[in-house]
Amino acid sequence: MEKTVISSASDFDRLVTLVETLRSDHGCPWDREQTTEQIKLYLIEEAYEVLEAIESGAPEEVCSELGDLLFHIVFVARIFEEAEKFSMGDVVRTISEKMIRRHPHVFGDAQVSSSDEVRHRWHEIKKAEAKDKDTDKDSFLASVPQKLPALMRAYRIGERAAKVGFDWPDIEGVIKKLDEELAEFKAALKKANSEKSAEEFGDLLFTMVNLGRLMRVHPEAALARTVLKFIERFEIIEKTLREQGRTLDSASLEEMDAIWEQCKQAGRG
Repeated sequence: MEKTVISSASDFDRLVTLVETLRSDHGCPWDREQTTEQIKLYLIEEAYEVLEAIESGAPEEVCSELGDLLFHIVFVARIFEEAEKFSMGDVVRTISEKMIRRHPHVFGDAQVSSSDEVRHRWHEIKKAEAKDKDTDKDSFLASVPQKLPALMRAYRIGERAAKVGFDWPDIEGVIKKLDEELAEFKAALKKANSEKSAEEFGDLLFTMVNLGRLMRVHPEAALARTVLKFIERFEIIEKTLREQGRTLDSASLEEMDAIWEQCKQAGRG
């Protein structure tokens, strides 16, 4: 990738100015009409595209998608600046001050001996910040964003509850709970109670998420990999049938399953 000779600060200033121009009276009509309610959806899309680029392992894609995400962050900040709420400078200053405050072992005199100690200190500092803001009147779990995807939110909820000791002592404990939840799910299915089955299915998923947490495997990442593997193997089924002059509709389940097993045995997908 070709490198420029412009400093990072200058590049960032140019981006801020570019967004200001797009939103100005002489800028782009579409950009000028955007509101935070409209742009927030693009913000979420761009964040997921960054994740996809990272998983692809292509640095150029990561660079490009990070740029798209940064553009939308600056765009949202500009909307709030126009409303005289805060500026992009306030955003940068706030996060800089927060990171300095939460890393006293780097920017202060505190001493730490491990990453676990860093994590513990980080959460203690967050708790102190919440008290300063008088936000501790809410539930201990209230700080976990409600808009997170369910798997991510379940992971964070379990993680926070564990910080006050509300957790299984080991993996065996959560596996035992998993067996209990599976039995309850099967019992609900047997009774043909759709509402109870759905509830027990959710309990089963939540327990699986916590099993992943104790294994230090993030469920969102694990499921994403499995979905990708499924897609790759299914595409091999399509390709194999196409080479035979056939379509998916013309193949039986047994035939498709046989190709699937061949993929597994060959380690493909």
